[in-house]
Amino acid sequence: MTVTIWHNPACGTSRNTLGLIRNAGIEPTIIEYLRTPPDRKTLVDLIARMGISVRDLLRRKDTPYEELGLDNPTLSNDDLIDAMLAHPILINRPIVATPLGGALCRPSERVLDILPAPQKAAFAKEDGEKIVDAAGKRIV
Repeated sequence: MTVTIWHNPACGTSRNTLGLIRNAGIEPTIIEYLRTPPDRKTLVDLIARMGISVRDLLRRKDTPYEELGLDNPTLSNDDLIDAMLAHPILINRPIVATPLGGALCRPSERVLDILPAPQKAAFAKEDGEKIVDAAGKRIV
């Protein structure tokens, strides 16, 4: 079973998402997308698989989003993808792809909707928020 995460180890949401994947007993393929950015085809495929718009994948915080004028509504999807390819920090994360689908996992518990295996144990986010109980059930 192939699960892939486009990960930034400096991001708490990304670390929590990776923890939830591993809590399901899955060791994913980890791509540190700032070191190994996706190519155009992969990025376009991921956006389609997640069912989101190109703009929905743009990260604004702590990026050159404003300097590059990416809030301009006349920019095409190709323009926005070009910007993400030139500046991978603009790609919001974490992105997870599994046999059940793809998701931008913000918040991290969104990954639970696409994991092909159940949680094995309790899980709490780094901030202490409990996400999964001791029986492996999602806490609402």
